Amino acid sequence: MEYRPLRAIISGGGTGGHIFPAISIADKLKELNPDTEILFVGAYGKMEMEKVPAAGYTIVGLPIVGLQRQLNWANIKNDVQVPFKLLQSLRKAGRIIDDFKPDIAIGVGGYASAPLLRAATRKGIPALIQEQNGFAGLTNKILSKKAGSICVAYEGMEKFFPADRIVFTGNPIRKEIVPVTEEMRKEGIAFYGLNPDMKHILIVGGSLGSRTLNEAMKKWVSDGCPGGEDVEVLWQCGKYYKPEIDAFMESIRSTRRVDNVRHSDFIQRMDLAYAMADVVISRSGASSVSELCAARKASILVPSPNVAEDHQTHNAMALVRKDAAVLVKDSEAKEKMMAEAVALAHDAERIRMMETNIAPLARMDAAMDIAKEVYRLLER
Repeated sequence: MEYRPLRAIISGGGTGGHIFPAISIADKLKELNPDTEILFVGAYGKMEMEKVPAAGYTIVGLPIVGLQRQLNWANIKNDVQVPFKLLQSLRKAGRIIDDFKPDIAIGVGGYASAPLLRAATRKGIPALIQEQNGFAGLTNKILSKKAGSICVAYEGMEKFFPADRIVFTGNPIRKEIVPVTEEMRKEGIAFYGLNPDMKHILIVGGSLGSRTLNEAMKKWVSDGCPGGEDVEVLWQCGKYYKPEIDAFMESIRSTRRVDNVRHSDFIQRMDLAYAMADVVISRSGASSVSELCAARKASILVPSPNVAEDHQTHNAMALVRKDAAVLVKDSEAKEKMMAEAVALAHDAERIRMMETNIAPLARMDAAMDIAKEVYRLLER
């Protein structure tokens, strides 16, 4: 297939779970033809307005809010500006399309994808949707009626989308996330200054951090790190929670040493963080699950209850059913999460089994498959 230069708009965002796949798709389209021009469309005030330019792409913001959940009167009452911002966003999306003149519009979910793809399809621009989760959100279900292709990461998505337009691609992930080797493990341990003779647990609460994971970790530390005499923890607590965790750890250090716990607001080298970990504790957002599959890591998954349609539980269960992960309920995490993780870290045979079981679930070529589908859609 000849990969001619394209003009592509990619819309969506709100969390790293939308942004990193979007950037992966953009990178692959540019790899296939460096002359391809890409414009991102995001939502004002959301993290894509920072992360996308940092990746080298131009982004335009829309004033859109409140489209991640059900569109009803109760929603609108919570923010009387919702209908006005929606109208403004639709108008601006139309102007963006008229100015940029894209060949295709790609939606990855999140605030901005709804007005942009709606405006695009009204103007006859082909649209492709990338649905990351095992339970489709309302926005993508509505947009799918006009989309030419719907790229999914889970089986059984026919209950949400027209079956004849579904393409199973998996979720695009950051290109540096690859199956962990022994050399990578050693590099990760050295990079983070850890003891190679200890067991290692990575706690990652997503791009914004997780109060539940933080509270569970605080309890474990407060209780004296039971079972963790030979365990070191790398704890990504999130930017929002960093001051609170700083104060907590300082109060603990005033009474005893806790050299086995390292905390930070954000982890820049996730490839090395995965590599050094015997066990990963994580929320089960779609991108997180896809990266765990790609890195082949044994994991404790704690689905967030604060997401539409409980889609993180659906994501986690896809691994749990294959004996590739352990699920701990959010409501039970404070009591059970660290006990499960410490026990697993000491069970080398079970870790090997989970790493073996998770490997077939990885889709390492997802970004390429989506990029190829972009060209196939344009050919049709």
